[in-house]
Amino acid sequence: MSERQFEILEQQTLYQGFFRLENFTVRHTLFNGGWSQPIQRELFRRGEGAAVLLYDPDRDEVVLIEQFRIGAVYQPEHAWLLEIVAGAVEEGETAAEVAIREAEEEAGCQILDLIEIQQFYSTPGGFAERITLFCGRVDASNAGGVHGLDHEGEDILVSAVNSELAFEWLEAGRIESGIPIIALQWLYIHRKRLRERWCGSLV
Repeated sequence: MSERQFEILEQQTLYQGFFRLENFTVRHTLFNGGWSQPIQRELFRRGEGAAVLLYDPDRDEVVLIEQFRIGAVYQPEHAWLLEIVAGAVEEGETAAEVAIREAEEEAGCQILDLIEIQQFYSTPGGFAERITLFCGRVDASNAGGVHGLDHEGEDILVSAVNSELAFEWLEAGRIESGIPIIALQWLYIHRKRLRERWCGSLV
């Protein structure tokens, strides 16, 4: 297999606002040797992101949020999505700092301990965002209500849900956003060890 390389032949900014849309003309090496023909791709740039699954190991509950999402507007009955806390990493911030800040702003929860789960691209076919996913230990006993920042137009419903019920919702297809699906699948695999780590022993 040849060495993997690519070349940017041309790059244009098509739109610059809250997000940025760019057009690339690129070529890349082929697995069987040689180079591809020039190809054009639009790239949606948002920067880095952080997401955190808020979990109370003592109560065995996860804190989920629900809010309106423009990405689901073509399926109106699904426009309010069940998700986990997430936000954009601004200049000068770390992903962990964003997770802690967003937990307070979006869910009213204070993170007591934080574990990095994984970093991944959400939609690499046309989206440059790379997500750092965490699990954060919280006390979910008082989690609930409506949260979010008014100046950002946030209207976020917060609920503490037993993890088994969350897994049932996942299996039933009620959770349709990719990031919480990944997070809850991770919790399904690691919940026993996570509770042993944070609780000392299983309740």
